[in-house]
Amino acid sequence: MSSLELYLAFIGLLVIERLFELVLSARNARRILARGGRELGQRHFRVMTVLHTAFLVSCVGEVVLLRRPFPGTLGWAALAVALLAQGFRYWAVFTLGERWNTRIIFVPGATPVTSGPYRFVRHPNYVAVILELFAVPLIHGAYLTAIVFSLANAAMLMVRIPAEEAALGAEYARAFSSRPRFFPGQS
Repeated sequence: MSSLELYLAFIGLLVIERLFELVLSARNARRILARGGRELGQRHFRVMTVLHTAFLVSCVGEVVLLRRPFPGTLGWAALAVALLAQGFRYWAVFTLGERWNTRIIFVPGATPVTSGPYRFVRHPNYVAVILELFAVPLIHGAYLTAIVFSLANAAMLMVRIPAEEAALGAEYARAFSSRPRFFPGQS
């Protein structure tokens, strides 16, 4: 198999993973809403969905249409970061269990989860997304996709994170006041 075929297979696996996440998210949403959960941020969720779908399309489009070559060492390093991001994401997903969701759905008064990766940062899943949106395109030299979607994601997180933190309330704010949002050692 060529490096392009392997990259396209990797993107295909990411698409399958995203579909699995949507099914898991829908299941978790039904369960949380049945227990009195509330949802916020529906408008920006639609934008986020389009952003993440366009990202996967752009990863393929830039590599195929602009004939980006496999960048050697950079590509291998980007693959390692992308795989690390997946591991970090699923550590967060498993830690949250039924509370994990792609939407902002919360149960008022629920005790915040402070175990797993949440011991170190407030938003480990977003750390995974930040790493992924930068690394996955670079696996096969799609640097324009890496830059554009990293910037678009940063703008999205500037809306989403305050909405999520406000929804989680005062107990969340107290529990996480000393933890950085994204990276340990960050203030």
